Amino acid sequence: MAEFDPEKFEEKYVNYFEELETAYSNAYQSLHGQCDSEILQRIDRQILSESEPVYEGDGDFRVVLPEDTAERAASLPGDEETVKSVLKPFTDAIEQELQQMFEFEE
Repeated sequence: MAEFDPEKFEEKYVNYFEELETAYSNAYQSLHGQCDSEILQRIDRQILSESEPVYEGDGDFRVVLPEDTAERAASLPGDEETVKSVLKPFTDAIEQELQQMFEFEE
């Protein structure tokens, strides 16, 4: 794992691509089997593939969703509540994975 540098995170896809890919993958795997797999997979491909992880400072990360998330979510199976019930834990898991990966959380 690369040592975390907040300034380098501004160019995260150059400096931390492997770590980001691992965090997203680990988050996906942690939810697999706990929720509807079709919704999980489509959220991953249609929403989170265009998301942006941001370092907030003090060891906190946030996943910024695409501006058109509502439109993307409308094309997913299930109602709005069902999509939210998967999307929120998914983004929370990504944020937690990033915290653990960069050793902000044990």
